[in-house]
Amino acid sequence: MDFLRPASWEEALAAKAEHPTAVPIAGGTDVMVEINFDHRRPEYLLDLNRVGDLYEWEVGEDSVRLGASVPYTSIMERLRPELPGLALASHTVASPQIRNRGGVGGNLGTASPAGDAHPALLAAGAEVEAESVRGTRMIPIDEFYTGVKRNALAPDELIRAVHIKKADGPQQYSKVGTRNAMVIAVCAFGLALHPGTRTVRTGIGSAAPTPVRARAAEEFLNAALDEGGFWDNGKIITPSVAKQFADLCSAACNPIDDVRGTASYRRHAVGVMARRTLTWTWESYRGTRSADHQKGGAA
Repeated sequence: MDFLRPASWEEALAAKAEHPTAVPIAGGTDVMVEINFDHRRPEYLLDLNRVGDLYEWEVGEDSVRLGASVPYTSIMERLRPELPGLALASHTVASPQIRNRGGVGGNLGTASPAGDAHPALLAAGAEVEAESVRGTRMIPIDEFYTGVKRNALAPDELIRAVHIKKADGPQQYSKVGTRNAMVIAVCAFGLALHPGTRTVRTGIGSAAPTPVRARAAEEFLNAALDEGGFWDNGKIITPSVAKQFADLCSAACNPIDDVRGTASYRRHAVGVMARRTLTWTWESYRGTRSADHQKGGAA
């Protein structure tokens, strides 16, 4: 196994072009496990730890450009107001040591359906900035996952950053594991309210061959909220609407039985998480709306 260690992004792209089979490694929290257990034996390892650009982020007017190697700890501590769903997901990643090393780029590169960041990225709405010596392209998150541990990257491309829409409403994330820490998700669920467009987005992890959105559930809830005037009146979502949303989220799953959980349990758990996160986010929205009305009245 040869070890490639570029000192800059340009050198990294050149190395990837020359050795398309090279496996990128930054935090190494997924790759090193596979190597240590002899599940993977790449011909080349492409170490990206000296590429400083990957550890930078930029908060724009509408979105955050998050470098592929920005550690989960930084997301939790520095980007919670802009990316609350991803910050919550980052809290569930392994241990403090791994959160200090691992980043979203590694989750995307591995493309495991159990990756903790995926549901939050799907719910928030994200684009993956992929680059090669041929140029740069933006891949919508909905098109990024192509199969079990497969993604839309070309062999000579590397992930430089992720562009994530800034939260314009409450977001939540929930994960079921066999214990409270250092655990691969049995299943996970992300939910984001987007009051600006009066839409809801979801993300489901570890309950299908790839991370997925519950599109039918989103369409149902968007219609129910609109028809009931919920965005304007701020009323509590009725139990029947919450139940139907949860059932549709369960139906969006295509899970398997494995050592962490059965398919039927995963479907049930996703439904429970969907109902709970909808309750939490909507209560937060109602509270914010009520506070805004009180400020307007005081003014």
